[in-house]
Order: sequence, then C-alpha cells, then structure tokens
Amino acid sequence: MRLTGFTPKFITFDCYGTLTDFQMTPAVLPLIEDRVAPDEVPVFIKDFRAYRLDEVLGPYKPYQRVLRDSWQRVCNRWRIQYRASDADAIVDAVGSWGPHPEVPAALATLSAAYPLVILSNAADAMLKNNVDQLGADFHRVFTAEQARAYKPRYQAFEYLLDQLDVGRDEILHVSSHIWYDLIPAHELRIRHKVYVNRGYDPSVPFYEYAETEDLAGLPALLGL
Repeated sequence: MRLTGFTPKFITFDCYGTLTDFQMTPAVLPLIEDRVAPDEVPVFIKDFRAYRLDEVLGPYKPYQRVLRDSWQRVCNRWRIQYRASDADAIVDAVGSWGPHPEVPAALATLSAAYPLVILSNAADAMLKNNVDQLGADFHRVFTAEQARAYKPRYQAFEYLLDQLDVGRDEILHVSSHIWYDLIPAHELRIRHKVYVNRGYDPSVPFYEYAETEDLAGLPALLGL
C-alpha cells in the first residue's frame, strides 16, 4: 500500500507493543523459573498470550481482570499453582512500561503534521502512566474501558470512529498486531493501515497495509 499523498485527519495507534514496549516475557519469567522447564518456557508464554486474546473476545471486563483470568487459565493448563501475587505482579508491570526507543522521536515528527490518537486494549488508570512516558501530545486516548469492548471486536473500532466523527477512509491506523488490529480494520474497510513489524505476528500482505520494522519508518511512508 502506498501512503504518499494521503492526508489522514487522524493517525490512530495501538499502544501496547506498537508504542509501548510490551515486556510481558521478562515480567513472566521470574514467576515460572522454578516451575516450568526452560525448554518449555516459550510454549508457556505462547499459551498465556493465546488466553489473553481469548479473554477479550467475550463481554467486557476490566483489563486487570483479563490479565488475572488469563494467568489462572494458563496456570491451570500447565498444572501449576495459581498465585494471586503473581497476577498482581503482572498487572503492576504492564502499567509501568515505557516506549520503544525510537517512538518518542517518531511521534514528535508525526505530531507536527497530524493529530495523534490512541486506541488501546487497556484500562484508563493503567494506561495513563504508559502514555505519559511516550512524550507526545495526543489528541485523544481511547481505551477498551471507554468503548466497553476490546480489539479485535469491531465495537472498539466503531467507538473510535464515532468519537472522532470521521469516516473509515479518513484515518491511518498503525499497529504491531495483525490479529488484534489489522485484520478487524481490514474487515471494517479501514483502508489505510501500517503494520509495524516487531515480530509479534507473521506478515500477511493479504490484509493490505504498508509495513515498517519500527515506528521510525512511519514518517517516511507519509512523505515527512
């Protein structure tokens, strides 16, 4: 997809993983080092991620609850004891994470030309510290708590469009997640999309997006 010549009314971003460095694996490793064999850790991490996705597909519940319930399910699957203190540690960790190294400079360039917006699978209070560390002036910050739905559910994207009062062809949506963001955006006919390929998902060009390996490449895609 070519973006040169396109002037979005807003650039909308996923936050966790795309802007904020989502350090779930380092947060989880100390909790399982004496309970999961080293060669099985990558599978455990993959299972935990899968349960987090499954947990956001149903009726809305707070993100803290999503994390706790996902942790309990992966512990049950691996037949290890669920400890509430471990879930607490994960919740606390998520709200503390800062940006990928190149993000603040890229956002500074982009914000000089376009209003920036976040649509995040997060709770308001938890996300505030993450956003504050990005060092950018965002026009709006939307969360699943506000939309009462998580991506990849269409309700989250529809809430974004309604709140901004824009058409689907008037925004550029940017994410490092194929499953949470780019597939539902494609199905909703949000035409202008950028995949920041940080390695979370395989690239799937069928879903018609421009691609960059980090956020530093985004200004150039827009001719900045």
